[in-house]
Amino acid sequence: MSDPQTWRNDHRNGEPLDLPPEIDITVPSVARGYDYALGGKNNFEVDRIAGDALIAVFPGILDVARDNRAFLRRGVRHLVADAGIRQLIDVGSGLPSAGNVHEVAHQIDPTVRVVYVDIDPIVLAHGRALLADNETTTVIQGDAGDPKSILDDPATRELIDLDQPYGVIMCGILHHLPDERDPVHVTQVFKDAMPTGSYLLASNFLDDDDIRAREAEKAITSNFGTGRFRTWAEQQPFFDGLDLIEPGLVYANDWRPDRHTEINSEWHTFYCAGAGRKP
Repeated sequence: MSDPQTWRNDHRNGEPLDLPPEIDITVPSVARGYDYALGGKNNFEVDRIAGDALIAVFPGILDVARDNRAFLRRGVRHLVADAGIRQLIDVGSGLPSAGNVHEVAHQIDPTVRVVYVDIDPIVLAHGRALLADNETTTVIQGDAGDPKSILDDPATRELIDLDQPYGVIMCGILHHLPDERDPVHVTQVFKDAMPTGSYLLASNFLDDDDIRAREAEKAITSNFGTGRFRTWAEQQPFFDGLDLIEPGLVYANDWRPDRHTEINSEWHTFYCAGAGRKP
């Protein structure tokens, strides 16, 4: 069983079946909360309660979640179609939803290899079920704050040739690494390991000197435990040592917008994104 809907529907005499022990439905999950914000069904009541409490304080989280997903898709299309990248590691991938990284990439080239990484066991369960017959895509359970373990994972090394250019995707995950986990160091480890011609694609909550950003940070951390809104100056070091791809580190909806990109959201300045190439 890898689907909350299955668990909800599969009762005996009104009593729910036991859940896999590694999945804790008493504590809100970032991955499941993100799924809820995107309108998904792979979440539990605890996630919806926390999500609704967050939305009450920061209604823009729904726009930001959609903007992040849209940037991810535009970024993947750029990496595959324009930059010629054929290997992708999606760190903090979250639960599957329409337009996943491998789906976007495979529309361009079905040979692109993708490794999804997430710490939430429900992501692993879903991913393995969905990708059981997919020879170019896999999912591993890993901690975004421990990049070496991700790169050293046998499943990563089986699918990704780390001596050839690849893309590391960190969309919506670095803001869930608090300062004490040193997200700048995390990105530096990835950058140091990358061969020339590799890319880092990243997007994050942004504190653009709007008091609502600090209120949103408090609401997110109180409901989901993590969610740091960083300033432009705090975001820039993620890309140090890389050649930023035009238009640089910008508001997410300003990064190579397409005809589907939202242009009038009042929450436009709450999220930033960028991509850099290792010279």
